[in-house]
Amino acid sequence: MADLFSSYKLKDVTLRNRIAIPPMCQYMAEDGLVNDWHKAHYASLARGGSGLVIVEATGVSPEGRITPGCLGIWNDAQAEKLREIAALIKAAGAVPGIQIAHAGRKASANKPWEGDDHIPENDARAWQTIAPSAIAFGGDLHRIPNEMTIEDIERVKNDFAAAAKRARDAGFEWLEIHFAHGYLGQSFTSAHSNQRTDAYGGSFENRSRFTIETLNAIRDVWPENLPLTARYGVIEYDGRDEETFSESIELIKTWRQRGLDMLSVSVGFTIPETNIPWGPAFLGPIAKRVRNETGLPVSSAWGFGAPSLADQAIRQEQLDLAMIGRAHLENPNWSYFAAKELDVDKPAWVLPAPYAHWLSRYRSPTLA
Repeated sequence: MADLFSSYKLKDVTLRNRIAIPPMCQYMAEDGLVNDWHKAHYASLARGGSGLVIVEATGVSPEGRITPGCLGIWNDAQAEKLREIAALIKAAGAVPGIQIAHAGRKASANKPWEGDDHIPENDARAWQTIAPSAIAFGGDLHRIPNEMTIEDIERVKNDFAAAAKRARDAGFEWLEIHFAHGYLGQSFTSAHSNQRTDAYGGSFENRSRFTIETLNAIRDVWPENLPLTARYGVIEYDGRDEETFSESIELIKTWRQRGLDMLSVSVGFTIPETNIPWGPAFLGPIAKRVRNETGLPVSSAWGFGAPSLADQAIRQEQLDLAMIGRAHLENPNWSYFAAKELDVDKPAWVLPAPYAHWLSRYRSPTLA
């Protein structure tokens, strides 16, 4: 039986354990470029002992950023800087991953600690957002996006493919497509945000078309021997949950046929009016249904920060990987904490030797 500290192999990539750090936006970039903040941040996370570190949502185009502080991968200069991050993560013993993203109608926003709302249109930092239909998200994200033309759709698909090529060439070994959280991919699949009347709207088959074609374009350039994954909101908690989940299952089966290797199971966040049952590991049973009904390996990142819950999710085959996010911000050495909590033999040795040697040799300085 696998547990949290079992290794995990997907394609030609082997993770040293089932602990993964999901994308967590830092909003610290300028012009989409990596800087000293990102180098220190990702090196610290990777040294903490997890098997996989996925770099934050990285814009495939300037318009695809959530905020002006988001990382980008729409040009070669950005990719060269990201190469340093991939190398730092790999040197620390983790597998370097990256999430490529387009924020759609949720783009052109202020940083969360500066309002988490749309930047005013008359602000020089703002840009025009795009989406499947000219429908605003609502709440503080009230700006009405431009409805995408067919030319826009083709351009964005090409942007995703170009971003995947740059990620490949920069040394990343794990790719995650951000199709979740009400951003562009998710907003195409949802009837809440997609009211088009052409081949990209209407039926669920049509609403799925953008994500399938984007996946195809990425699959053409991403190496077959490296994991190609996606994050997707399989449920919205808007009162039509079983219908949404059923549609999601059919779409995920199609993605699997087109070459997707794993799904990070999440919530849609396509509209603000939902009733999400927040709680510890609340998506675990949903993730297991996805795993069982599609045959695709799964992960999830919501509420698994307690080591016992993460380990239980692996043992009960709810998850293949446990995505541990905010707990790593609180404690970058969370894997060491988890190893002690779960009575792993020689727990300090999940960390690099310069830490592990001293931590295993002497009594913890934090114990009385």
